[in-house]
Order: sequence, then structure tokens, then C-alpha cells
Amino acid sequence: AAAAAAPCRAPPHRWCSSRETARACQAEQRCAMRASPKAPPVSVQLYYESLCPACRGFLSTQLFPTWVMLDEIMNVTLVPFGNAKETKSKGKWQFECQHGEEECQGNMIEACLIHLLKDPGLYFPVIFCMESGSDVVGNLPLCLKVYAHDVPLANVTTCVKGDLGNQLMHQNALLTTALEPPHQYVPWIVIDGKHTEVLQSVAMEGLFRLVCIMYQGELPLACQEQLQAPSSPSPQNTCLRY
Repeated sequence: AAAAAAPCRAPPHRWCSSRETARACQAEQRCAMRASPKAPPVSVQLYYESLCPACRGFLSTQLFPTWVMLDEIMNVTLVPFGNAKETKSKGKWQFECQHGEEECQGNMIEACLIHLLKDPGLYFPVIFCMESGSDVVGNLPLCLKVYAHDVPLANVTTCVKGDLGNQLMHQNALLTTALEPPHQYVPWIVIDGKHTEVLQSVAMEGLFRLVCIMYQGELPLACQEQLQAPSSPSPQNTCLRY
């Protein structure tokens, strides 16, 4: 008797990690297209802060689900800093965050995750897990255990409490203050290097549809189905600078 096909145990963003996984998840055609893209991916940069309700909502309900389905045609950059302010004292950067010290800690944890894990396929699910839960900072141990169990919690803690985390936050501050036009609120969304109020509004309402529209190559099946369906608006919330 023929051997039973291997079951698909990987989430969508890992289907193309190997030939065996692609075959088990019936994603060989999708992975072949990803291996030889016909157009540059759509770039989506999110400037945000870890405890801003609007940032958490956009990341959890728009950005992460879109990336899971369309990661082969988009690049995501996360810059946790937002409306924070920095000053230098005794050779070290000090940060003041809009939603308090816990938000500064959350920002630094997520900056350290991005630096330590490097691959969005590893760090983005952890950050999504943190941001979509009830306790962003407190969720870290469980989220690491579920989505990046090979990464010791101690490594992240060492980064957060040391000079590395301090420098990573300073770099995010520089990236945020260099925005043109200057950001007035968060989430601040930059698409293919541009921020306009129109792009921001459309992304907040339906990022998936926007990425599909902006991609210049052959559209994946998920895009073809989405563009044939009517769009449904979602709340447009922001955290204004203070």
C-alpha cells in the first residue's frame, strides 16, 4: 500500500521552508513563485509603540494576518519607539514613553527580539503573540516558548537590561525622528518608502487589499480572491504625539 502523505504541521509563513513542508502543505506552486519573484515585494514599515491600543490593533488584525498570507510579495519592517522621547544622561540613553515605563520595556523587548532572531519568520509571531494578548510584557515567556522555543528568555533579558538594548532603542529613535514627513501619531505606516494620509487610511482599513493592489507581479491566489470581494472598513484609530 502507498504510504500516507505527510501531514501539514507548519503555519502558512513557514510552508516554503523546505521541499518536504511545501509538498505536505500543498504549497509547491506558491513556493516556486516565491523562489523566482517577478516584481519587487511591497515594503511595509510600521512605526509604533508597544502599548498604544491603535498600534496593537493594527499589528494584530491587519499587519500580521496580511504578512502570514502574503509574505512572498511583501517585506515588513517593525520599528518600536513611536511617540517616545530620549535624552542622554551619564553616557546612556534614557527613554520616556507615552504609556509609561512598561511601554518602554515592551519597546525594548521587541527591539531585542528583532535583533536577536533576525528572521521575521521567527520574531514576528512572537511580537504578534505579545501584542495580541492581555499583557504585552508579561506574555513574553509564553510567546517565546510557543513560537521561538530555541531562544532562551535569558538572552532577551540580557539584551533589554544591557547596553545592546539601549543602543537598539536609540537607533529606533533615530529612524523615527528621521521620518519625512515627521510622524504625528502612531501607528505610522510607510508603504514603499512613502507615507501619505491616503495610504495610511487605506492601510488601516484594509492592508491586505492594499498590498495586493500595489504588487506589480503575478498575484497570488489569495489576492485574486480578495480583490473580487467587497472591502469592509475598520476603525481608524491613532495615538497622537504628546
